[in-house]
Amino acid sequence: MELYDLIVLGGGPAGYNAAERAAEEGLKTLLFEGRALGGVCLNEGCIPTKTLLYSAKIYDYAKHGPEYGVSFDGAKIDHKAVVERKGRVVKMLVGGIGATLKKAGVTVVSENAKITGRDGEGFTVAAAGTEYKAKKLLVCTGSTAAVPPIPGLRESVASGFAKTNREILEMTTVPKKLVVIGGGVIGLEMASYFNSIGSKVTVIEMLDHIAGPTDREISSILQKNYMKRGVEFLLQAKVTSVEKDGVCFEKDGKAQKAEADCVLVSIGRRAMTADIGLETIGVKVERGAIVTNERCETNIAGVWAAGDVNGKLMLAHTAYREGEVAVNNMVGKRDEVHYESIPSVIYTNPEVASVGETSESVKEKGLDAKTLSVTLKYSGRYVAENEGGDGIVKLIIDKEHRYLIGVHMIGNYASEIIYGAAMMVEKKMRVDNIKKFVFPHPSVCEVIREGIFQI
Repeated sequence: MELYDLIVLGGGPAGYNAAERAAEEGLKTLLFEGRALGGVCLNEGCIPTKTLLYSAKIYDYAKHGPEYGVSFDGAKIDHKAVVERKGRVVKMLVGGIGATLKKAGVTVVSENAKITGRDGEGFTVAAAGTEYKAKKLLVCTGSTAAVPPIPGLRESVASGFAKTNREILEMTTVPKKLVVIGGGVIGLEMASYFNSIGSKVTVIEMLDHIAGPTDREISSILQKNYMKRGVEFLLQAKVTSVEKDGVCFEKDGKAQKAEADCVLVSIGRRAMTADIGLETIGVKVERGAIVTNERCETNIAGVWAAGDVNGKLMLAHTAYREGEVAVNNMVGKRDEVHYESIPSVIYTNPEVASVGETSESVKEKGLDAKTLSVTLKYSGRYVAENEGGDGIVKLIIDKEHRYLIGVHMIGNYASEIIYGAAMMVEKKMRVDNIKKFVFPHPSVCEVIREGIFQI
């Protein structure tokens, strides 16, 4: 049996990036992936959804062209063609990952692997009847869509009436009525797309707000934008069952029903830790996720876990960083993940981007902080490109030390601006130092500087 330095289980963002880095560090690396390289992010998450959303954005621009003095005759969107393009984009990027791993010297086995035990030499895993061994193990098996035991839901998924993020991205027809169960990131992005291309969209959410942990002021603006476009939000509503023609729910003590041609189940995701053999070596699991520290170490020496499987922050860019941190620690370079400064984005139109503390988390933690909301209309570029736009940037400052601890935005380019804000939060930059930065003009990002000068 050939002995490797590292075996990686899972070829998603955490796994393939870590495998490449490990090979570059001189580790003899073997990676297992049973489906497709790129994991959920590339095949049925980040990239496919952004491909669809970009097509919808172009269509929205065409529809609203007259507001900017530009007229389009008969603009229309071909959803089937959009889905076909999505497939081409995914295929090209998956192929690129394969080529990169090959160039780095990583051995890739296109099978699901299961941990079978350990001995003095290291850890053993089995795949398709063959055993493999490595000195170190990195678990990156990812996550899958949660399908709770709501009466009729699993039967509806099996029949195709209800869909998870995986199936809805393959659908080539446009439903007249789409009901989205869950008002989180995935649900909102799909609600955004299908609303743009003509579906009547209804979002059912148990909480009293959408977008989960997003700052409430920001999520409220996003909700108002989509209500204007015709999306219906049923908040503080509990789904009781899914029937063949719609979703039953309770709201304000009354039983109601939202009719649908299609249902999207977007209630969250769960780590994929079952049936991969973790129990054979004693890896600690809590609430279905592998327990790791800030160095991505598990309770078992020589075993790391990165990406969604550890249940910390189910974001592809978090997975990239975790994979790198795990490899760095494997080779003796002490490294840690700073989860408090990892940005998040909702790629709706308008975009939402956040990093650090929110107004709500500041109150919960009892932090002495000052918050300031600044309209994006201070940006000449934003006004020029967004007729009637209501975007803002919200800054949260630690009063005692006067450094930035949170930035939240809604508006065009938010996804491309937030990385700069994340660096400011990561480095605990003080207000007076940020004032010395020169932002390009005209740009949307310069509103951050405008806000800093108001503090």
